[in-house]
Amino acid sequence: MPQLPEVVFTPEGVQALDARLAAAGLLDPAMEEAGRATAEAVHARFPGGRVLLLAGGGANGGDAHVAARHLAALGHAVRVLAAPARHPLTRVNRRRLAAFGIRPGPLTAPAVARLAREADVLVDGLLGTGFRPPLRPALSAVVAAVNAARAGGARVVALDLPSGLDAARADVPGEAVQADLTVTLTGFKAALLFGPAAHRAGEVVLAPLRVPGTWREDQALALRPDDAAVGRLLPVRFADAHKGTAGRVWVIGGHPGTTGAAALAGLGALRAGAGLVTVHSAADVPLVTPELMVRRHADLAGALEEAWAAGPPDALCLGMGLGPQAADLARQVLAWNLPTVLDADALQPDLAGAGHAGCVWTPHPGEAARLLGVTVGEVTRDPFAAARALGDRFGGAVVLKGGPSVVAHAGGLTVSRGGHPGMASAGMGDTLAGVIAALLGQGLSAPDAAVAGVRLHARAGERAGERQGYGLTASDVSGELGGAWLDLRGAARREG
Repeated sequence: MPQLPEVVFTPEGVQALDARLAAAGLLDPAMEEAGRATAEAVHARFPGGRVLLLAGGGANGGDAHVAARHLAALGHAVRVLAAPARHPLTRVNRRRLAAFGIRPGPLTAPAVARLAREADVLVDGLLGTGFRPPLRPALSAVVAAVNAARAGGARVVALDLPSGLDAARADVPGEAVQADLTVTLTGFKAALLFGPAAHRAGEVVLAPLRVPGTWREDQALALRPDDAAVGRLLPVRFADAHKGTAGRVWVIGGHPGTTGAAALAGLGALRAGAGLVTVHSAADVPLVTPELMVRRHADLAGALEEAWAAGPPDALCLGMGLGPQAADLARQVLAWNLPTVLDADALQPDLAGAGHAGCVWTPHPGEAARLLGVTVGEVTRDPFAAARALGDRFGGAVVLKGGPSVVAHAGGLTVSRGGHPGMASAGMGDTLAGVIAALLGQGLSAPDAAVAGVRLHARAGERAGERQGYGLTASDVSGELGGAWLDLRGAARREG
């Protein structure tokens, strides 16, 4: 049976979900479930460890009090340091903890430093998603004491979010807890997905609390589809398929000195299932595989117009190494109103409003900053907002590339899973553009081709990493696209 999609929350979304739970009388059981899930995660990784829990005065501190009770029941030696309780349920769970025989001490930096010497694990329940930097001096000292204890050998588990991070931002605005494990509740937060904030989280485990699925999705900023959901998007060919029905893709790119980019896009399109792939270029494109058709044109614009009149393709991929004529060529092909991927040199600010529903724009953060007229730091600080702004400005679907990538379209936002650090090398974006174009050529809509293409490419990178280890090339990744396709389709079949 298909699973509910994972979601990403803003702080405001978490607050709205909590208000809905409170109105339904479900907030107390939700806090109990959150604390229990945290305790079980700690117990699974550090069985029998001595645990020091640090509880703030808000709801995050209430979760920590519940976790303390469950850890004690699991046989752990438990101590708690707590700030004065502000949240009503935090006060309730403090009384329950006292009835269990555990009385919290005052939360101070010296107390953390002293008791941490007798603990194997520290649980950070200081601050939740409602926090906005900067830290107050007393809490900053507590956070510093937690990090010092970790440097001394203790392990740190963050409850929902490492304290000091802004849940909505990908940067680290000041002092923040460095966790080894973060147990995030109900859904992900931007700070847990994008670096450098995500580097503070360590391993991230989602505790999917039993909240009505529609409530979660109503308040979600973005969805995080699993492999089964992506696998269901991939096209399935009939037995009588042939090259003409499997998608005809044109790759338009290559300029003297940058011809490899167009070749890599063409190879990505072939490996992602396109039946016929032709590279149209003003330069000599290297023959990376004999199945790739290459056409050099002295007058690229005129040759394209003639070829289109003779028989248009099913999808276009434009911009990779295309050079100074990219903007004019982009306007030319956009007028054909065909499914089109625009990448690299075709990503021009003055094309705003020229797109259509079948377009997929694929900028990396530097290109996104240029398209929006902002700094790269503004893009990477909030990739969701940047992707949404690009979608509003350029239309169609937008893939803001990164680790992870964000897809924006009229239906909302999604964030990808997976990938491999070895994919940080030249040509990966060109390959991705070809993959998405192949999916467009096989009949997927722009949003579906973007979502499926990003995960297919990432899964191929994972497979290449397993085989090659590190230092991956774009060709390594293209070579694994077929296996990645099988992986995603297999996940879809298993889930039904």
